[in-house]
Amino acid sequence: MTSSLIRGRPRHAKAHIRVRVVHAALGAAAGVGWLVLPVMTDGDPDPVPPTSAEHVTVVTAQQQGGTSTADLVLPLVAGGVAVVVAGYGYLRRTRRARTRTTPGIVSAHPPVAAPAESERQAGAALRLADDCVRTSREELFFVRERFGEAEAEPLTHALRAAETELSAAFAIWSRYEEGAPQTADARRQALVGVVGRCAEAGRQLDAQATALDRLRGLEQGLGGALEIAEERFRKWAARTAAAQTTLTALRDSYPPAAVASIIGYTEQAKDRLVFATARLNQARQADDAADRERAAAHLRAAEGAISQTDVLVGGVERLAARLHEATALVPTALTGAETVIARARKSEAGASLAAGELHARLAHADRVLTAVREELTTGPYDPLDALRRITRAVARLEAGWSGVLSVAVLLVARASVSAAEEFVTVHLGTVGTKARAQLSQAERALAAGDADQADVVSRKARELAELDVRAHGNPYAAGSSAGLASAVLGGILLGEDLDGGPPAGFGGPETRGRLRVRADP
Repeated sequence: MTSSLIRGRPRHAKAHIRVRVVHAALGAAAGVGWLVLPVMTDGDPDPVPPTSAEHVTVVTAQQQGGTSTADLVLPLVAGGVAVVVAGYGYLRRTRRARTRTTPGIVSAHPPVAAPAESERQAGAALRLADDCVRTSREELFFVRERFGEAEAEPLTHALRAAETELSAAFAIWSRYEEGAPQTADARRQALVGVVGRCAEAGRQLDAQATALDRLRGLEQGLGGALEIAEERFRKWAARTAAAQTTLTALRDSYPPAAVASIIGYTEQAKDRLVFATARLNQARQADDAADRERAAAHLRAAEGAISQTDVLVGGVERLAARLHEATALVPTALTGAETVIARARKSEAGASLAAGELHARLAHADRVLTAVREELTTGPYDPLDALRRITRAVARLEAGWSGVLSVAVLLVARASVSAAEEFVTVHLGTVGTKARAQLSQAERALAAGDADQADVVSRKARELAELDVRAHGNPYAAGSSAGLASAVLGGILLGEDLDGGPPAGFGGPETRGRLRVRADP
């Protein structure tokens, strides 16, 4: 697919210039011919000049009349016009080629960015657009809490449009990384398409940033906005303590692998709450002092920390619920798998698989089910992983299944996608493009009903995101203020200054960091 924004000029632009020049030359030749022709053939049937002086005078007069001013001027004008038209066309085309800004082929040797640089630019655009969409979604939640869905509808519409553009950009990028398209020109155009989609996502959000500020009215005082933030802070502070108890119980009931995705979540939630506490206090102090700009910046930073506390604590609660659901589902999933295996054995003679291949897959499925049954009796075991192994073993039989096994594979996929989504969200400051692209692909697969693919890709996304975090390090650890490191790590602050930079808010690249007030240490 080639967007109209990335189509180039016709490849034979120079051929048109050559045609114009040829036309000009022909016009000039015609003009010269016209000049010469009247002198050579001016209506006199006798080519021999007359001898009589009188006759010479008469003929000379006739020839002068035949080569009048009109005869001389018209061909000169025609030739001149042809030359001027050709010259103007050449200059116009040359000027346009030099000044154009849209991508495309404008000369025999256009300046094309190296593929590695083009990829880097597209990857950076994806990461920035993803940051903008996520932080815009975050602040919009607080706007809806205070003003309701109806008042926030234009903002919601802009966010949805940005999400659509971003999803399309990630889809193009995923196909690009898989090797499609294959030609060099098409691959360059694909990268241009990625950048263009990301730019449009940012433009949608930038266009509504002023409307959001006007709706919130923080320049008039924090008022209800501060009260909503403090209420949510108290809610998640209480649930963080409960989440710690839940995590302890999970670690006692399940093996380490079952709870690995949420290890450290409660500690991170506490860091976010420490940061939120400090910023809420600073916001109230600045508001009391009528320093509206500083108050708004502190409030927005606190809101970001509270939102990420929601993600972290909610992650513990969601995994606990899914582990309990999976534990109850494993016995019935085993029964459903046994039914599928029996059906596959009965149809073995007419199966689409070769007899030897089907036999091997049946043997593998039997081994998987036997291992899961042993885990159930010996324990502890990871019920989500047990469901994953059961459904994959049965899927390889190509015998078809539904019911409890469909529920099982969907439960596993949702757990994996949630784990990746949570991790990326609370590490926005460090997670790179590859992990985000994998997560987006997993979300598209889940929405399309391909739960197994969503599970595989989301687990890869989580692995890549963890690698990014480990490689990043923590430049704000030593001597930083309370919770500053976690705020920068999570992308709550944009990390542009030693104090962590401005808070990220609703908006695209031009507006998301508009609350540029240096925070107190």
